[in-house]
Amino acid sequence: MHVLITGSSGQIGTNLGLRLLDEGHRVFGVDIRPNAWTDRIETLLQDLSTPYPPSEDGIGGASYPPDIDMVVHLAAHAKVHELVVQPHRALENISMTYNALEFARQRNLPIIFSSSREVYGDIHRYITEEAHADFAFTESPYSASKIAGEAFVYSYAQCYGLKYLVFRFSNVYGRYDNDIERMERVIPLFIQKIGREEPITVYGEKKVLDFTFVDDCVDGIRRGINLLASGGDGNETINLACGEGNSLVDMAGFIGEALGIEPRMTIEPARVGEVTHYVADIAKARSMLGYAPTTTLKEGIRRSVEWQREWQAKG
Repeated sequence: MHVLITGSSGQIGTNLGLRLLDEGHRVFGVDIRPNAWTDRIETLLQDLSTPYPPSEDGIGGASYPPDIDMVVHLAAHAKVHELVVQPHRALENISMTYNALEFARQRNLPIIFSSSREVYGDIHRYITEEAHADFAFTESPYSASKIAGEAFVYSYAQCYGLKYLVFRFSNVYGRYDNDIERMERVIPLFIQKIGREEPITVYGEKKVLDFTFVDDCVDGIRRGINLLASGGDGNETINLACGEGNSLVDMAGFIGEALGIEPRMTIEPARVGEVTHYVADIAKARSMLGYAPTTTLKEGIRRSVEWQREWQAKG
């Protein structure tokens, strides 16, 4: 199988690409930047946010392999608060999705779209079953871009018979996510700061989120790829998360425990646009895909700290 991964230089794209290669599949990556962690993934450097005209060869006339079997669209600007400050980047997310869909439509390929738990908004009713996303609770331009992306996917299925799966991810973390100079993610940021015995700021003392270790996330995507590749029933929207909630304060405590350092925390209110409570209902992923996440946050933090230490030792 030959899989095209957009956002192949990101955390999920790198982990997914390497797993597919290890399994003997072919991977073609598309990203705006080179991969900082591996040179094993063949990557076309291209800005997918530019609204290219249709092309038989690829997006904007760029050279794409002729034998792609499936598209996994992961590329996006993904930092919620940054897109509150710079909302034009949310519009770029929509353009990226349009371009990926046009590529899939022109070649009659199935597509997996990476959506987000942000589409549920700031949950006060604690309902996260897929059909209960209420878009009136849209919290940020980022969540609006994912809602729009989902809508585009559904419309292409209706109009062009496109086969798809939409996965709503939640706070994926683990190896290949330590490039915080490019984009700050809370877990690698806290690992770095606590490891240096620097103070950290927790935005939202009672914020509870569903942190998903990257191996569990990739396993779910891999099961989705198998489903679409086998011609099984697709055209579904599925939560892909751990299914367990943890506070940011507890998460910081797990990092301190793994590092053997007591964190020095300052508590601030949650920032504009951020979801303050989310625990995924993953029953659909279990029943449709046999998805069964195995990594608790405490164990995932331990493995993340271990990986980061090994990575720093190399370089």
